[in-house]
Amino acid sequence: MDHPPIQPGTAAFSAITAEITRAMNSVVDGKQDAVRTALRVLLAGGHLLIEDVPGVGKTLLARALAKTVGGSVNRIQFTPDLLPSDITGVSVFHQERHAFEFRPGPVFAHIVIGDEINRASAKTQSALLECMEEHQVTVDGTTHRLQEPFMVVATQNPAESEGTYPLPEAQRDRFMARITMGYPDSAAEVAMLKHHMDPLAEHSPLQLLRQVTSPDQVLRMVEAVAQVHVSDAVAQYVVALGRATREHPEVRVGASPRSLLQLLRAAKAEAALSERDYVTPEDVVTVSVSVLAHRLILQRRSGADEDHAERIVAQALHMVPAPTPNAQR
Repeated sequence: MDHPPIQPGTAAFSAITAEITRAMNSVVDGKQDAVRTALRVLLAGGHLLIEDVPGVGKTLLARALAKTVGGSVNRIQFTPDLLPSDITGVSVFHQERHAFEFRPGPVFAHIVIGDEINRASAKTQSALLECMEEHQVTVDGTTHRLQEPFMVVATQNPAESEGTYPLPEAQRDRFMARITMGYPDSAAEVAMLKHHMDPLAEHSPLQLLRQVTSPDQVLRMVEAVAQVHVSDAVAQYVVALGRATREHPEVRVGASPRSLLQLLRAAKAEAALSERDYVTPEDVVTVSVSVLAHRLILQRRSGADEDHAERIVAQALHMVPAPTPNAQR
C-alpha cells in the first residue's frame, strides 16, 4: 500500500525532524548547526562532506545520523591501498554454476560513511562518482541499482595533513554541502567529557541512541521536500548569485549549473525544516556558503582556499539584491 508524502509544514513532518534533531544533539555535543546541515542534506537527497582535523566528532555525526534514520549502514575506511572494487563490489566466478556472480561492495547501503576519503587515491575516490550521481553501480557492463534513500557522508582531514590526496573537482562537486565541525565550546566540551570519560561503560551515548524513523519514511519526506514551491523571483536570485561567483576576479571557475540546482534543493530542505512549503531568499542565504564555497576554483591555490572561497560567496550574497517579499511566493 502506497503512503502519501509527509508534507512540509505539517505536524507530522515537524515532529519527525524535531525528534531526529533532538536525538542527534544528545550525542553530538554543541554542534547544532552541523546537525541541522546533515539533516538538511538528507532531506534534499544529497551527500555531505565533513572536513576538519581528527578528533572533533566528524564520524560521530555521521554515525548518529545513520542510527536515527535506521536502514542499512556501511562504513568504508579509505586508505592509500584501497581499490575501486573494494567500494563498488566485484564479479567472482562461481565454480558450481559456471558463471560470474556479483558480490556487492559496502556502497550498497542506505547510508555510506566514508572515513578519511582523501587518504585514498583519486582513482579510488572516483569509484563513488556514479554511485553518488546516479545511485547505481556498473560492474563488467552490468548496472546494479543502489538502495533508496542513498546518502554518502564522507569525512576528510585538511588537505595539508600528512598522507592526504586532494579530492578531484568532479568528486567535490558531487557533495551537496561541505561543513567543518570546529572545536566545541567549553560547556559542550565538558559535557562531552562527562559522557565519554569511562571507557568501560556498558553503553556509550551512541549505543543508547534509538531509531527515530525509517528509510521508507525518509524517502517519502525527500519526495515531499522536492515539491516545495520556488517562485520565479527566488530562482532568478539563485542564478544571479551563481553568476556573481563566476564574474569574481579571483575565481577561475565559479558555481556551475549543477551547483545552483543543489543550492535550490538545499534551500527547499531548509524551508521544510523551517515549517514552510515555499522557499524564501533567507533560505538561500542560509545554505549558500556550505553548498557553493567548496565548488569554487580560485585563481591562486593556497592552504587558505576554503576560507577565501567562503568569503567570496559571502561577498556575492552582499552584492546581489534579494527579491522583495511580495515576489517570493
